[in-house]
Amino acid sequence: MTDSNRTEPQGFEPFERAAPLSSAQGGPQSMSKNDPTQQSGWERATLEKLAFASLREQRATRRWKTFVRLSWLAFFIFLAWFALSRGTPATAKATAHTAVIEIKGEIASGADASAEFVVAAMKTAFEDEGAKGVVLLINSPGGSPVQAGIINDEIKRLRAKYNKPVYAVVEETCASAAYYIAAATDKVFVDKASIVGSIGVLMDGFGFTGLMDKVGVERRLLTAGENKGFLDPFSPMSDAQRAHAQQMLDLIHTQFIDVVKAGRGDRLKTSTPGLFSGLFWSGQQAVELGLADQLGNVDFVAREVIKAEEVIDYTRRDNVAEKLAKKFGAALGDASVRAIRTAPALR
Repeated sequence: MTDSNRTEPQGFEPFERAAPLSSAQGGPQSMSKNDPTQQSGWERATLEKLAFASLREQRATRRWKTFVRLSWLAFFIFLAWFALSRGTPATAKATAHTAVIEIKGEIASGADASAEFVVAAMKTAFEDEGAKGVVLLINSPGGSPVQAGIINDEIKRLRAKYNKPVYAVVEETCASAAYYIAAATDKVFVDKASIVGSIGVLMDGFGFTGLMDKVGVERRLLTAGENKGFLDPFSPMSDAQRAHAQQMLDLIHTQFIDVVKAGRGDRLKTSTPGLFSGLFWSGQQAVELGLADQLGNVDFVAREVIKAEEVIDYTRRDNVAEKLAKKFGAALGDASVRAIRTAPALR
């Protein structure tokens, strides 16, 4: 509470009026100078700033789009370069070495073990003066007799032309068309547990005629030629058509047997029961039957047989573009065709 009888000293005012702020202290005049909206032409200056900012943003956007487009262009040029190179094998090397070419997986057109890839790699290896010998490293269950025949013929031609030895080294499996290829080499080396042989021909497929009769489905197949559709899985096969197919398989089987006999010569024990029946044997048994020569791997052959311990891989493989295409499903249609094909196969 305030004492009403209290007196203040002379000249004292409890609530003095504040002195007006000077322009240096930020008074009204100074504030008007700092406020851009209080200056003349502020609208134009603001619009110019916005326009320049928009231009800078547009330029940055255009530069980024150009960078992205150039990056994609460089990427596709890179893929095209790989597609044209098609996995070129190792370049020629002057020093002595052993050339190795892998034959893995199914032997078929378009596969890694196709005649196109294998023959091209063999030509490069035989032409290389530094390659003292060629090793076919085989791990395949078989495949096309046509592809195997092309490779077999090229082995004999290149070996005679360049006077270089060529050997087959079996890893897991060397069956059917794979053995068709191995029979053309100078010697066949196996592991004691390898699978070797299966000298036979097959033609597989499916027949759905009984199932269609049960579910009441009618097959409507129009052909020009009474036997044009005899391999159609939805149509019955006559005895004459079956005999024709069997005759063709027997002929291809005979060709296979002749190739094996010519390649293996006196080493092959032809009196062995079932030797050409499609049976297969372990690597150790294959040596005893003359289907293979001895136990050994790539390093052993390079070191002890060819006498060139350094090993260089000449194998042609899918390039980056092809692998990306397969990864994104480009090979789906090809796989479907292979699943239902009825062409003869050595496997």
